[in-house]
Amino acid sequence: MVEKTILSYGGLEVKVSDKANEGILDILSHAVQGSEGGMRFQLQNIDRRINAYGDQIRFVSLYKKNKITGTVGACFRMSGQGALCFPSTYIRYFAFQSVYQADPKLRKRETEEIRPEPDDSFKQKTLEIFSKPHLLELPQVFEADKHIMYGFIESMNERSKNLVQKAGYEHIRSFLTVAFSRFNPKPDNRVSKLSDAEKPKMKELIKGFYRDYSFFSTDYIFYDDRYYILKEGNEIIAGVCTIPSSYKVYNIPGIWGWVIMKVLPGAPLFRRLFRPGEFRYLVFDAIYCRRGREEVLADLFESVCATEGFNTGLMWLDDRSTLYDKIRTSGRMGALNRILNAKPGLVFTKFVNLSDEEKDRFYDVPAYISGFDFT
Repeated sequence: MVEKTILSYGGLEVKVSDKANEGILDILSHAVQGSEGGMRFQLQNIDRRINAYGDQIRFVSLYKKNKITGTVGACFRMSGQGALCFPSTYIRYFAFQSVYQADPKLRKRETEEIRPEPDDSFKQKTLEIFSKPHLLELPQVFEADKHIMYGFIESMNERSKNLVQKAGYEHIRSFLTVAFSRFNPKPDNRVSKLSDAEKPKMKELIKGFYRDYSFFSTDYIFYDDRYYILKEGNEIIAGVCTIPSSYKVYNIPGIWGWVIMKVLPGAPLFRRLFRPGEFRYLVFDAIYCRRGREEVLADLFESVCATEGFNTGLMWLDDRSTLYDKIRTSGRMGALNRILNAKPGLVFTKFVNLSDEEKDRFYDVPAYISGFDFT
C-alpha cells in the first residue's frame, strides 16, 4: 500500500493512498449518504466494490492528530469515444465531517471582504486537490495533460453543491433514477446469459449504442459475468449488466417517501419490492437495445429479475437521453416506479486543460451514468 502526505497544517494532514485501509473502510461503512431532507441511505458490501476498481482508485483522506476524519475516492478510467474521449476521474465515496461542508446560512455575501485565516487556506488547498488529478499519484497522469474530473450530486444537496463549486466544478447534465419492479417476475425463453464467445460482438454493440455519450466506459460492462441478452433467432436485440446490490434506507422525503418507508413494508406484496432495513435490488447497467425495439427491455428486465431472484431493479439515466424517453413512456416499469418521486441527480465536472470547444460538447450530449459506480 502506498500512502503519501500531500498537505499538512496544525495537526491536520491530507494523505493520498492507493488502497482502502481499515480506517477508510470503517468510515465508509458507517457513513450515511444523501442530504438532509433528501433520501438518506447506507451502502452495503463496500469493500468488494472497492476491490473491483483494482489499482485504478485512490483515496484522499483527512487526518486529525493521526485519526481519519473523512475520505473521498477517486476512480480513474478512460471515458468517452471519439471527440468525447479523455482520461477521466470519477469522484465517489464522499464521507467527510461537516467542518469542510460550508453551511449556506453562514455564507458571506460575495461583496464583503473576507480576510482568510490559515485554516481557510488549508481548506481551499484541500479542495484544489480535486481539480489537480496529477496530485492523486495515478500512473501516466501529468499536470499539463487534458483530464476530466466528475461526480454525481443530489439536486437537494446544497452543501455538496457548494463544496464542488468552490473547487471549480460545473453543472453540465442531470439524470433520474428509474425503478423496475415485478411482484412475480417470470423468465423469458429469449433471454440467456452472455457467453464468452459473444462478448466481443456485444461490446461493439454497446460501444455503438453509447458512441455519442460522455463518460462512457467499457471497464465494468461485463462485471461479475452477469450480462444477459435477449435474442430473436441468432440476433441480439437487447442486453443488460445486472449487479446484485443493497441499501439500508433511513429516509425518503415527501408524502410518497412516507408511504414507501412506512406503509409498503407492511403490505405482503409490496414487501417483496422494498424493505428499508435491507433494500435488495439489481443495478441495471450497460443497457443496450436495437433502435426501435425498446419495448423488449421490460421483458429482459423481468426475466433477469426472475433468474437472479430479485423483484426490483434500478437504473440511472440522463433525463434528456433518448433511452430515458423510451423507457419512461413505455409504461412497463412496474408499481415502484409509478410511486417513486426521485429528485434529479446532477453531473458536476471539472475540465482540466480542455479548450472551450472541447468543453462545450459535454453540455450538448447525454451523460452515461454508470450503474456500477452506484453500487
